[in-house]
Amino acid sequence: MRKLYEEKETLFAVLWIVAYCVVLGTIRGNFGDESVCMLLALLVFAAAVTVFVKSEHLEEKYGLAGWPKDIRKYLFFIPMWILATGNIWGGINPYYRGAAQVTAAFSMILVGYVEEMIFRGFLLRAMLRENKTASAIIVSAVTFGIGHIINLFTGHASFETMMQILFAVSWGFIFTMVCYKSGSIIPCIIAHAMIDVFSVFAADNEMFDWIYIGSTIVVAIVYCIYLSRLHSPIAEGEAAARTDA
Repeated sequence: MRKLYEEKETLFAVLWIVAYCVVLGTIRGNFGDESVCMLLALLVFAAAVTVFVKSEHLEEKYGLAGWPKDIRKYLFFIPMWILATGNIWGGINPYYRGAAQVTAAFSMILVGYVEEMIFRGFLLRAMLRENKTASAIIVSAVTFGIGHIINLFTGHASFETMMQILFAVSWGFIFTMVCYKSGSIIPCIIAHAMIDVFSVFAADNEMFDWIYIGSTIVVAIVYCIYLSRLHSPIAEGEAAARTDA
């Protein structure tokens, strides 16, 4: 794993994404989000990601070293966190009952962590290393959305899946820009986990579902335009690294 990371970092990231989509897509389709199998698989992925990052001392590189030093400069986290509550705008009605609901909630927390690490951590940083900032941001955001196409194979209707993809791409751009501009992946992990956890507590309300999808698309456009005008600690770090080299 270390050799592949050092020699072909982008391929390293892509393989993580493929493995995650195939394994979790299969388990979700066969057992569901509330299953122990789903939770165990996510625990394995989360542990593997964490062990790799810590053993290679990559916490700072992947934005896990802590919050930005001057948090006052990063109040733009707040709109992201507010938007992340959208799944419960239409009310609360737990999708599962008892232990199944608890298992599903813990699984969704882990989904937020693992997906952010492989999309905003591994993939984004690998492409930024190749000095492809625009491509890195676009690919990290779009592949995150396309990754949800696995729902086509887990019993979801194609129209529903297309809306999930559009919704996920919008969130992909928000997460990617926030991570790139703040230098920290932690706010994105929190927001991502909020979205997924609230999804298993959300009431079935079609009108509010459409409001949330539309709001996310509009906010993503405005938000990313605003964020694009801010300086980026990651960009400064990459420039310094190239200068030192």
